Amino acid sequence: MTQTFSKSRAQAEAAFAKAQSPFFSRSQGLEENEAIAHARDEKTARLRAAREAKESKDQATATAGMLAKRAKP
Repeated sequence: MTQTFSKSRAQAEAAFAKAQSPFFSRSQGLEENEAIAHARDEKTARLRAAREAKESKDQATATAGMLAKRAKP
């Protein structure tokens, strides 16, 4: 099943393959960048949720402390 092409056809095939290579490598690079951005967004969301939970806990603790001081007289 080996095909033999004319010299001009072989040159055209080689030129086409050479032109296609940057396109495919570029799309692969874009996919990698999208994966990195997705991972960064997930990490940011996780850290934001942890920070908000900590701030809520700290605020509740501070409020409870203030109420305890008021009720103490």
